[in-house]
Amino acid sequence: MIMEFLSGLFGEKAINQLDAQRKAEVNAIIDKLVKIGRTDDFLSLVPGGPFNLQCHHREARDLGKRLNEIGGVPLMYAVRKTIRRKLKEVLAEHLDHCWKDIGAWQA
Repeated sequence: MIMEFLSGLFGEKAINQLDAQRKAEVNAIIDKLVKIGRTDDFLSLVPGGPFNLQCHHREARDLGKRLNEIGGVPLMYAVRKTIRRKLKEVLAEHLDHCWKDIGAWQA
């Protein structure tokens, strides 16, 4: 509980440890993910439009792949926690499934 409060106040350690350029990139990715979550969701019941054949949001997957390149699963998890704070648990769980099989990510 205290750690979540501090993370909300100061941000996630895996994000804060990045250099300024990468940190700015990750924050932009978070902003894009929040927008996707609010407008489209990360999952769909049917493929098509922004969703691939597995009904996962294509751009959200691409953003997850970029996060994996930058900092692997620890960074992806830090972003997921940030998404959970901003969009709540259901959408964070949808993001979990959307990112399935990116790097070592487990839904």
